[in-house]
Order: sequence, then structure tokens, then C-alpha cells
Amino acid sequence: QVQLVESGGGLVQAGGSLRLSCAASGRTFSTYTLHWFRQAPGKEREFVAAILWDGRGTYYADSVKGRFTISRDNAKNTMYLQMNSLKPEDTAVYYCHADRGVMMRPTMTGSWGQGTQVTVSS
Repeated sequence: QVQLVESGGGLVQAGGSLRLSCAASGRTFSTYTLHWFRQAPGKEREFVAAILWDGRGTYYADSVKGRFTISRDNAKNTMYLQMNSLKPEDTAVYYCHADRGVMMRPTMTGSWGQGTQVTVSS
């Protein structure tokens, strides 16, 4: 398994942008499908985006499609989430997740980071 550490969260006004990073340790990073999930207070953790091992396939939740872009740099063992046109409803803790396939729901398999807080003010 890989160990994952998120960074880049913070406070931003509605309409603003943030870029999250997920740094991984482990030589098998490039073989995993990588995901972003988020969890708002009082709500279940939900899928945000995923990217295949070679970066050629990406998947997005309808709520972020057209505003968020997921990418990865296997040479740097890092995944990114560029978030534009942020809305207050995007406020949540964002988690990165590595697994052996595309997971649209949180799973007990694979690896999870500790999360980074994103707060969007209106």
C-alpha cells in the first residue's frame, strides 16, 4: 500500500480557486487509481473525482464537473485537484484515496490520507 498526505486546503471566497495536492510514498504509486472524496459536517463521505493509473481516464461527480480538474504526476508521486468557481457547498474535508479500481463510494480497501479542510465563504 501507499501512504497519502493531502495539502493545499484553506479558506477561500465563493468564486475563488484552490489546488489540493496528495503526496504519496511507495514505489507502486503509479499502479493505483487515485480518487478525491469529501465529507461535509453531518454528511456522508462522497466521491468527487478519480483518475486512472496512466492519467488517461478521469471521472467526476456531477456536482463538480466543469469546475474541478483531477491530474497526477507519477514521476513526482503526486495527485492534484484544481478547484475553480468554488461554492459554499464545496466546504468539506477533502481526502485522497488510492485503490485498485475506480471506486464511486468510500471503501475499506486501499489507502486514505488524513484529509485537508476546504472552507468556502459566501
